[in-house]
Amino acid sequence: MEELLTDSKVKMQKTIESFQNNLSKIRTGRANISLLDHISIDYYGTLTPLSQVAAVNVADSSTLTIQPYEKNFSAVIEKVIRESDLGLNPVGVGDLIRVPMPPLTEERRKDLIKVVKSEGESSKISVRNIRRDSNDELKKLTKNKEISEDEERRLQDIIQKNTDTFIAEIDSMIDIKEKDLLTI
Repeated sequence: MEELLTDSKVKMQKTIESFQNNLSKIRTGRANISLLDHISIDYYGTLTPLSQVAAVNVADSSTLTIQPYEKNFSAVIEKVIRESDLGLNPVGVGDLIRVPMPPLTEERRKDLIKVVKSEGESSKISVRNIRRDSNDELKKLTKNKEISEDEERRLQDIIQKNTDTFIAEIDSMIDIKEKDLLTI
């Protein structure tokens, strides 16, 4: 029984981590190196994450700098960032690539809030599905007389409390990101 509870809690925690990772990719107008985490470069025939072929740093609140480990990759890195769905326009300055963060328009901010809420709802659904699967497993155990009905209810209550906690955490993360997006 403890294994079932632990398993459901771990799955819910992974859902939170995935949601947090997705939120970090939604830009708020401030420079953040995690914005480029999903960018990969063709490095001698192998798709390699940008962080493994260059040093990415925050120069100031609105600029990222990228220092390629090999000079001949500057143009490739610029092109990949420019063609990504991030809407960024990198500028090469010698060996260094500067990536200015354009200010977000009011309309774009509202669109990003919709994306955040949609991602949050997907994460909540995932947490609820984990709860449902765990409860189904408890019902099977009760049906097979491996646990009592009282034990089933007690475990379902624990699973529900975990579910409520994780959904509240998702709501909190949505609120924080929404405030972050609305801050100019």
